[in-house]
Amino acid sequence: MTKATTERGGTTPAPRWAVWAAYAVPLCVLPSAVWRTTEAFNGDTSMADEGWYLLLLSALSLGFAMLTPGLVHRWGERVPEWVPGVGGRVIPARLVVTTAVVGASLVLALCLYGVLNTVFRFVDRAPVLVGPADAVRQPPGWDVGLLYLPILAWGPIVLVLAAAYRRRRTTASGMSGPAAPGAAGRLRFVSSLDE
Repeated sequence: MTKATTERGGTTPAPRWAVWAAYAVPLCVLPSAVWRTTEAFNGDTSMADEGWYLLLLSALSLGFAMLTPGLVHRWGERVPEWVPGVGGRVIPARLVVTTAVVGASLVLALCLYGVLNTVFRFVDRAPVLVGPADAVRQPPGWDVGLLYLPILAWGPIVLVLAAAYRRRRTTASGMSGPAAPGAAGRLRFVSSLDE
């Protein structure tokens, strides 16, 4: 971010590491989304049964991942001017941080479940919610697991970026110190990343 962005937006720019990390999140999601999309069109699945689900899951995961750069750019602090009715309004930092933390926690929980179930086989066969109920599906191999491996970084990256976002927004608005109880203690680990 440039100095002009800082003056216009009223907050300090995001550190370079945070910008790189924010753009890494969509790249973490991309391999599995591409695999699901190719599975939807490979001929083994039909659009009527489960192909639509694979496409929807790919679009949603990439869509949510593409929101992550909002934690380091101005459009994550203020609604863009072109949005009718609410353009130019400041987005409350608490809303952004809470949404990011809840989303990252859900991603972490799903990843933890996936890893633990792969290792310990808690659930041999999950209920079939989409597609024919009698379909026998082989568990995916390690080659597919490698495509999902980068998603393990999604949750932790968003948590760290949410902490940096909160720190940046509260420091810029003059709420650091006694006005923001516990902020320094909860975000102390982020200060070491800035250096």
